[in-house]
Amino acid sequence: MRKALRWLLALTVLIGTLSTAGAATAAEPAATGTTDIKERLLAIPGMSLIEEKPYTGYRFFVLNYTQPVDHRRPSKGTFQQRITVLHKDTARPTVFYTGGYSVSTTPRRAEPTQIVDGNQVSMEYRFFTPSRPEPADWSKLDIWQAASDQHRIFTALKKIYGENWLSTGGSKGGMTATYYERFYPKDMDGVVAYVAPNDVVNKEDSAYDRFFRTVGTQECRDRLNGVQREALVRRAPLEKKYAAHAAENGYTFDTIGSLDRAYEAVVLDYVWGFWQYSTVADCQDIPADAKNATDDEIWNSVDTISGFSFYTDQGLSPYTPYYYQAGTQLGAPTIHFPHIEKQYVRYGYQPPRNFVPRSIDMTFQPYAMRDVDTWVRHNARQMLFVYGENDPWGAEPFRLGKGARDSYVFTAPGMNHGANVAGLVEEEKALATARILEWAGVAPNAVQANPAAARPLAKFDAKLDKRDVEPRHALRP
Repeated sequence: MRKALRWLLALTVLIGTLSTAGAATAAEPAATGTTDIKERLLAIPGMSLIEEKPYTGYRFFVLNYTQPVDHRRPSKGTFQQRITVLHKDTARPTVFYTGGYSVSTTPRRAEPTQIVDGNQVSMEYRFFTPSRPEPADWSKLDIWQAASDQHRIFTALKKIYGENWLSTGGSKGGMTATYYERFYPKDMDGVVAYVAPNDVVNKEDSAYDRFFRTVGTQECRDRLNGVQREALVRRAPLEKKYAAHAAENGYTFDTIGSLDRAYEAVVLDYVWGFWQYSTVADCQDIPADAKNATDDEIWNSVDTISGFSFYTDQGLSPYTPYYYQAGTQLGAPTIHFPHIEKQYVRYGYQPPRNFVPRSIDMTFQPYAMRDVDTWVRHNARQMLFVYGENDPWGAEPFRLGKGARDSYVFTAPGMNHGANVAGLVEEEKALATARILEWAGVAPNAVQANPAAARPLAKFDAKLDKRDVEPRHALRP
C-alpha cells in the first residue's frame, strides 16, 4: 500500500489577546478585550462565513473552507468545502462529525457530542454539491484525499479548539471516520464509528446471504419475500404504473439505462431496505398474503420502503459521488434471491457502474479496503465500532485483531442502521460511554473509579439531538 504523503499548508491564526481562561463561550457574550469566536474562525486563512444560525447555549456557523483539489499537488487548483461549527466553549472537547455525504446546515449534535458536552465540527464530503471542484476531476475523489481534507480542517481548528478531539460518523460517515484514523492516526484522541460497513473482498458477499436467511422472524421474512416476488411476477402492470408515475413527475432513466432496469433495482432493494430502516414490529405493515394483495398494495409497500423515484436520473444524481466511490474503492454488496424463480430476475443486483454516468471513468482498486481492514485489525487505538443486530450493512463489520488496543466492537440488539451507544445492553453502554468520556478527557472521577456510572454529560435535547437521516435507500450506507 502506498504511503500517504502528509502535506499541510502553513496556517496563521489571529488570536489577539485572548487567553484560554478568558475564552468566550456560546452561553456568554465575549468579555471586553477578547476576540469573538466568529472572528477567530474567520481569521483562519481560507475560511469564510456562509451564515450564522442561533441556538440556545451554542453558536452555529456554516462556513466554507478552501481546500486543494489534490492534496499531493496543492498548487493545481482549489475548491470550497462546506463545514459547520457548533460552538459551545473552547475549553470543552470537540467532536469531528462526518456523514459521508452532504452536510446538514441545521444545528445538530451527534451522540458523542452529547456524551462529552462538547463542540462539534461537521464536514461535507468532497464532490457532494456544493463542495465539488469545477471542473470535477473524479480521480481526486478517494478515501485518502477525503481524509486529507479532514486533516487540514482539524489542523486549522485545533489552534482554537485545543482540548481533546474525537471523530465520529454513521454508515458512510463511520467508514469516513475510520479511514481518517487509518491515514492520520495521530490527529484524534478517539474514534466512534457507527454502523460502518467493511467490504474487504468486493466479490465475496456470502455474509449478506447468510444474514437474510436468519434476520428477524420467519413470519416477517416470508411476508417481505412474498411482496418482493409478487412485484416481479406482476412486472407488466406495475411497470405501466411506473411509466405513468415517471411521466407525471418528469423522471428519466438515462444513467441506469431503462425504466425496466430501474423497476427491478427498486424491487430487489425492498427486503434490504426494510431491515436497514425498520424493525420486526413494522412487519405488521407488510401485506401478509402477497399473492392476493392488490396491485396498489404491492406498489405502495415497495414504494414506501425502496422508493420508485430513486433509480431515476433525478434520484441518482445527488449520490453520484457515493456510487463512484463504491465502484472504485468502497465495494458494494451483491445478494441472491432464492425465493424468486430465475425467470423473474433479469438483471440481479446491479453494480455501482450502472448508477454513474458513463462519461465518468471508473476503475476498481481492490487493495483499498484490504489495507484499511488490515490496519484496523493490527493498529486500532481507542476506536469504538457500534452495529445494529438487524442491519444488513453490519453483515461485514470491522473486526479487531491482537494488535488493537483499548478498542471495541459492540452490537445493539434488535436495532437497525440507526444503532447507537444508547441502544447497547447496559454493561456495554456504560463501558462505551465511559471510554468516550475518557478519550475526550472529561471523565468525572466517579466514572474513572466505576465505569458503570458513566452517563452523557449533556441533557438530551429533542431538537438538537435529532439524528439527520439520509433519504431511505437500501443500496447505499
